[in-house]
Amino acid sequence: MDKILLVEDEKNFATILKDYLIISGFEILLCENGEDGINSFKENNFDLCILDVMLPKKDGFTLAKEIKALNPSIPILFLTAKAIRDDVIKGYKIGAHDYITKPFDLEVLLYKINAILNRTISSNLEKYLFEINKIILNTKLRSLTINNQIIKLSPKETLLLRLLIEHKNDVLPRKKALLEIWQDDSYFNARSMDVFIVKLRKYFTEETGVQIVNVHGEGYSLQVDLN
Repeated sequence: MDKILLVEDEKNFATILKDYLIISGFEILLCENGEDGINSFKENNFDLCILDVMLPKKDGFTLAKEIKALNPSIPILFLTAKAIRDDVIKGYKIGAHDYITKPFDLEVLLYKINAILNRTISSNLEKYLFEINKIILNTKLRSLTINNQIIKLSPKETLLLRLLIEHKNDVLPRKKALLEIWQDDSYFNARSMDVFIVKLRKYFTEETGVQIVNVHGEGYSLQVDLN
């Protein structure tokens, strides 16, 4: 069952939409403002996010940016009362997969959701599964499997390890990691990243043939023994 985060502040409309999607076979978590939306996203694993553009506490665009920072591959569908050209462009730049303007036909929305999910299944499978020396990182479930033992990772641990894997046996520049994960390369964020590097190092032993090393003045390198 696909799980959808629905963030919509119009209570009557949100209830109708939630019930329709549940009947259509989805698991729905409904939030009424942007702050609750991002907190729920951090605590759960979702297959799709449906976000109203105009939300209290945190608007839909800001929420989408924060969601994409945690999971760049998550599909997002925006709901909007006014399909203003600049807003549509802004949404797509953030990474929206589609827009739908209120009022809309619920069946049309259902087809859009299924199309997005079907389109992303095969590509996401490759994007969220990474294997190195029989160690498997699942960025969707935020888990690391080593010797058949599953280790749960935090969102930032997951994103940082994914970047290290993508740069394996090469250098991951500190600034690149800071800007992609923390959106800022300040001193305090750099120290925070160092703490996460220490945590990740503890997961790997000599037997795994994997280690994270410092590259002085540049960043970090995930060294993988390919023999």
